[in-house]
Amino acid sequence: MINEPITEQKIRRRTLISFAVFGIMIAIGIGAWYWLYHQPLDNGNDTGIQKPLRNVLNANEKIFEKTISNNHLAKTYPVEKAAKNVRVNGNVGMQGTLDTTNWRLHLVRAPGDTLILTLADIQKLPKTEIVFDFKCVEGWDQVTHWGGVRFSDFAAYYQLPVDSPNQYAAFVTPDEKYYVGIDLPSAMHPQTLICYEMNGKPLPQNQGYPLRLIIPTKYGIKSLKRIGTLYFSAQRPPDYWAERGYDYFAGL
Repeated sequence: MINEPITEQKIRRRTLISFAVFGIMIAIGIGAWYWLYHQPLDNGNDTGIQKPLRNVLNANEKIFEKTISNNHLAKTYPVEKAAKNVRVNGNVGMQGTLDTTNWRLHLVRAPGDTLILTLADIQKLPKTEIVFDFKCVEGWDQVTHWGGVRFSDFAAYYQLPVDSPNQYAAFVTPDEKYYVGIDLPSAMHPQTLICYEMNGKPLPQNQGYPLRLIIPTKYGIKSLKRIGTLYFSAQRPPDYWAERGYDYFAGL
């Protein structure tokens, strides 16, 4: 077989074809970006992300939520592995000093059925501790030691509607500036705590004193600090970071 010589004309033709294909691909990319950029936002009020992107995140959630079970546990560590200087993952909802003498948890079991609880009311339940690798969406992680009450124990004691059509638990700070929605299977997970201690001592102010959420199977954006109100919803409740384009599920 005789190989045809590669002439300058052939080289020029192939180069032009390559540049044409490259240009077409760039045009397609720019067109797709332009189309996506001009799609309506998922929250419809100048917040959130474009609906096609939210649909992808929601599809991922439907897949990963099937992994939630009491056997899907975050890795735990010995207490001596826990950090002494614990990082703070954000301070939204934490501005200002809280009047802890008047703090109460507003536990809304149903419309017209609200319990007002003190920290002592919560501390009388069985205490659980956990040492795990706290992961932040900013890219850092840290082994930390927490103590409090399992949400499942709390739910059983106060007869919360976790077996009803309500599919989400919502946590809100006292100033209502930070709020998260947690799917009930994740809330009822045996490692999820309503937490009042860090490193064997009461929570520091910047870590959510007097009460915060610790949920090892999700990123730290879901572990709301300084809980003021807890209620339940059959639909997704508002979620601070989901409104700003993050994944609502935020699972690990």
